[in-house]
Amino acid sequence: MEFEFKELVTVDEALRRWREALAAHVPPAPPVAVGLLDALGLALAVPVTAAGDVPGFDRSTVDGFAVTAADTYGASEAQPAYLTVSGEVPMGTAASVSVGPGEAVRVATGGMLPFGADAALMVEHTEELPTGEIAASRPVSPGENIIRRAEDVAAGAIVLPAGHTLRPQDLGLLAAVGVSTVDVHRRPRVAVISTGDEIVAPEQEPAPGQVRDINSYALAGMIREAGAEPLLLGIVRDEPAALRDALTRAAATADLVLISGGSSVGSRDYVAAALTELGPPGILVHGLRVRPGKPTVLAVAGEVPVIGLPGHPASALVIFWLFGVVAIRHLRGAGAQLHIVPSVRARLARHLPSSAGREDYVRVSLVPNPSAASAASAGPCPSTAAASAAACAPSRAPAPPAFLAEPAFGLSGLINTLVRGDGLVRVPLGSEGLAAGTEVEVLLFGGWSR
Repeated sequence: MEFEFKELVTVDEALRRWREALAAHVPPAPPVAVGLLDALGLALAVPVTAAGDVPGFDRSTVDGFAVTAADTYGASEAQPAYLTVSGEVPMGTAASVSVGPGEAVRVATGGMLPFGADAALMVEHTEELPTGEIAASRPVSPGENIIRRAEDVAAGAIVLPAGHTLRPQDLGLLAAVGVSTVDVHRRPRVAVISTGDEIVAPEQEPAPGQVRDINSYALAGMIREAGAEPLLLGIVRDEPAALRDALTRAAATADLVLISGGSSVGSRDYVAAALTELGPPGILVHGLRVRPGKPTVLAVAGEVPVIGLPGHPASALVIFWLFGVVAIRHLRGAGAQLHIVPSVRARLARHLPSSAGREDYVRVSLVPNPSAASAASAGPCPSTAAASAAACAPSRAPAPPAFLAEPAFGLSGLINTLVRGDGLVRVPLGSEGLAAGTEVEVLLFGGWSR
C-alpha cells in the first residue's frame, strides 16, 4: 500500500492532535517507589504533604544573642544598650532558659530561640563586658535575624504537587519534611528503530551506497537528556513484513516508539502502512508543513505513541525535539503542555530565506556581537546638568543582544551542521524570510529536552 501526503498540517495543528491523543489514549509510565538519591529528574506520581512544621521551632540565623528587640531601641556605638547575659542555648538542644527584660541569651546560627526573644543580635554588633553584660551597638527590630516556626513549610501543606519533576533543591525540601522515599513515574522506555537497506552499524565498514547509522545514537542521547531510557532495536530492512514485526515487538516492550527513515513518499513508504495495521486510533499526522521534517508520521497504537521520523539526521532530531520530547514529558507524568527550551536572544548575521506556508528551523552558530561590546564600553549616560538629552539617548535604548546568529546552511542529511551549530532559529509559517539584523530567539542545543 502506498501513502501520499494527502494533508500537510502545520506544526501547531500537529502538536494539538498529538497532545490530545496522548491525553486520551496514553497513560503515564506506572509509578514506582524510590529513595531520594534515585528520584532526581523523575516526576512525582502523587503530591507530597508535610507531616510537620519546617522549622519545628523559632531559630536564629546568626551567631549572637537572642534578645527582646525593644531593649535595643536607640542603641548606637556612642550610646550602646546594655543587656545582661542570662544563659546560653547549646546547638542541637531545646532552650531551657528564657529572655526577660534587659536580658540576652547566647545563641548560634540555627540554634533554638528561647522564650521571650523576638530577635537575634549579631555578635559583631556587641561587646562582651567583664560584668557579664553585653554592649549592643545597634538596634534590631522584631523578627530580625530569626526564622519563625513553620515559616518555611507548615504542617499539612502540599510541598510538591503531582507531576513536579524533582530537582536537587526539591530533594533537600523532601529531606527537610522527613520524606526519604517518594512515588514517582518510572523513566519511560523509548524504542529506536532505524530503517533502510543502506544503513549499517557504526562498527561496520560501509560498502558503496551504504552509510553508518547516525540517528539511533543521536536520538538515544536526546532520549536520555529528556529523562527517558533508550532501547536501540537495531536496523530493519525496507521490507513490509520486517517493519511490521519490528514495530509490533517495539510496541510490546516500550512506552514510545521512534522509527527513522521509511516515511517519505514513494514505493518504500512501508512505515505508514505498517502503522495502520498496528492498532487504533492509528495515524494522526502524515506530513508536516515544516523544514526540515516534512515526511513525519505521528500515530498512536493502543496506548503506545509512535513517531515516524525522517531519515536525514537534522530532520530526525528537529522532529524529535518538537514531538518526541512532548511525548516523553507526558509519559514521565510531567505534562505534555509544557516544553521549556533554554534560549538566548541574538541578531541575525545574514538574511534567512524561507517560503511562506512552511515553518523553518535553521541551524545557527553564535558569535559575540561587537555592537554589544561597544555599548557596554560606552559607559552610563552623563548625569551632569549640562548633559543633553541627545547625548543620553543611546543609554536609554535597549541593549543589543550579546550574540550574532550565523546561519549554518546545509542539507538535512548533514550531521556536521548540527555539531557546529549552537541552536535553532524558527522562521514562522507566514514569513518569507528574516532579514539580516533581525533580533531572533535561538533555541539552544543541549537543552532541547528540558
